[in-house]
Amino acid sequence: MRPDILNSLFAAIDQIKGVGPKLQKPLEKLGISNVADLLFHLPSGFIERRKVTHLDEANEGDQIIVQVTITDVKKSHGRGPTRLLAQDGIGNIMAIVFFGRHNDWAVKQLPLGETRYIAGKLERYGDMLQIIHPDHIAAEDSGLEAVEAVYPCAKGLTSKRLTAMVADAKAYMPQLNEWIEPGLLEREKWPQWNDALSSSHQGPNEAAHQRLAYDEILAGQLAFALLRRSNRRQKGQALAGDGRLRDALHLDYKLTGAQERAIAEILQDLEQPVPMLRLLQGDVGAGKTIVAVMAMLAAIEAGGQAVLLAPTEILSKQHFATFNKLLQALPINVELLTGRDKGKVREAKLMGIADGSINLVIGTHALFQDAVIYNNLALAVIDEQHRFGVNQRLTLSQKGKLPPHMLTMTATPIPRTLTLSQFGEMDVSRLDEKPPGRQPIETLVMSDSRLGQIIDGLERHIAGGGQAYWVCPLVNESDLMDAVAVEERYAILRERFGNRVEMVHGQMPADQKDAAMERFAEGESAILCATTVIEVGVDVPNATLMIVESAERFGLAQLHQLRGRVGRGSDKSRCLLLRSQNLSETARARLALMRSSQDGFFLAEEDLRLRGAGELLGTRQSGEVGYKLARPEQVHALISIANDDARLLITQDENLDKPRGQAARTLLYLFQRDQGIRLLRGG
Repeated sequence: MRPDILNSLFAAIDQIKGVGPKLQKPLEKLGISNVADLLFHLPSGFIERRKVTHLDEANEGDQIIVQVTITDVKKSHGRGPTRLLAQDGIGNIMAIVFFGRHNDWAVKQLPLGETRYIAGKLERYGDMLQIIHPDHIAAEDSGLEAVEAVYPCAKGLTSKRLTAMVADAKAYMPQLNEWIEPGLLEREKWPQWNDALSSSHQGPNEAAHQRLAYDEILAGQLAFALLRRSNRRQKGQALAGDGRLRDALHLDYKLTGAQERAIAEILQDLEQPVPMLRLLQGDVGAGKTIVAVMAMLAAIEAGGQAVLLAPTEILSKQHFATFNKLLQALPINVELLTGRDKGKVREAKLMGIADGSINLVIGTHALFQDAVIYNNLALAVIDEQHRFGVNQRLTLSQKGKLPPHMLTMTATPIPRTLTLSQFGEMDVSRLDEKPPGRQPIETLVMSDSRLGQIIDGLERHIAGGGQAYWVCPLVNESDLMDAVAVEERYAILRERFGNRVEMVHGQMPADQKDAAMERFAEGESAILCATTVIEVGVDVPNATLMIVESAERFGLAQLHQLRGRVGRGSDKSRCLLLRSQNLSETARARLALMRSSQDGFFLAEEDLRLRGAGELLGTRQSGEVGYKLARPEQVHALISIANDDARLLITQDENLDKPRGQAARTLLYLFQRDQGIRLLRGG
């Protein structure tokens, strides 16, 4: 239950003076439903004004407050501007300009012969100084702020109105006990929580904002630490395989050091009587599959069953074919279960899973169904884990007699910063080496003005028996972006290449999308025109050409994933990144990095530096744990500190009963991470 001291902060937003039904809709668009939401809606910037006694003290472009007397009014006919001439105390002349329907209002606000204080940006038009649409007009200077907050707004809500609302909301702020470790607070010279939140609305204050960012990050890391501890308190199966299946598996290549290290970490986890929860990160082509195979064989050796969950039917079929080929000499039964299985075939598979004669099951969401009963589910491997929500993983975890060990895999290299902030409840293994002999993919950046030549080259490529991907950033044409839509590009390619072209995008029905991808995988079509739905889950060794249109629209991590769709066979592969004529500096830097590096982890770190966490992972690539207060660079700088502090706090005060622990409980509720509290004994 939320502590009473926080009740005022979680009061409904209509408790704030002047907030009625009319304002609630724009506030809702900003994610503001209570007082805390409003106080955490920090300014995007500040206007800092300088008060001057006369205009000679100011420069063009300055934000100023100046006292002037209105000396003349010049109204234009029609829709022209209204210009009011004014002079300062020593006779300097300036114009105050209004456009549109403000004309009559302006004359009333600035009567001829009267003195007013004007706040705004000083500019020059010809020989005349001017302020266009002053921010403020006042008879006295006492109401004009030298520093004014600028808030992100929604239609029907102004920054000025939000400023007034925040001023009222400050009265709802309670005095909270300190949850930050005293030494850290002293070292960083951070203010107390109340002071930090209040001053963050009053003017630029990096120390105050950094303290609030740390509070938010610490709440997330503390929730993860409690989740980890709760997971480790569950009773699970200790799986100590005898090695007979792994020893019988004959590979025609040597494992990399990273693969051997990851396998050792996973086997050590499996031998513990608590459920493993581990994330296996592997760059494109780093060999995650064989690591998963070794883990699953160990589970089967110990008498358990293993499942591999894939996000699409086509990927589950590819895994099934790979596993069958790899494990054909071993005395184990591998089966594929998808939603397409019907009748007696389905019944036979369900019976084999229930009686334990099927040791290893590969499938899609069908593995979650109530009808699927496992004999002894001991290990669940989840491929491309970001395609599955937490609830789906929990459903699978309840299929075992005891919670099964969980190994989740992703081919998206994730910077350490984001690993901590998005997957902090998991242990992490990284495959940061590639097997020897894997050919680099030649990456070229080309102007879209050479489109005709590129299509001619594509024709030569498929005439020689090759296949290619053509990726566009949009599904339909858009007036907002000048990128070519996948449907338009598909129509153009179809005119040239006929039924050798397939199209897939996320808005297609799943069965149509899978069918198109399967036809491409089987070689029935030569060109797959697609959106980024193909960035994972397609393995076509014969596809050796990737063309990405409007490549500057994509982030580095996404471009690297797309590039990884080719280079899966023995033939030389190429990736063509088509760019528009006008590129930003950031876009140029991204494309240059893609050309120079094939290291996914390096590119992921650079993507974070260039674009920020929000663009890199989108929404945790499916259900993100986002930050309201912390900027990406603050997350990068502070998350390791917060992670260490959260773990130390739980070690020293496992039930958060001591004074700092009690304050930390309040912090969890404050940032609505109170699911962590429910994991505490008696909490």
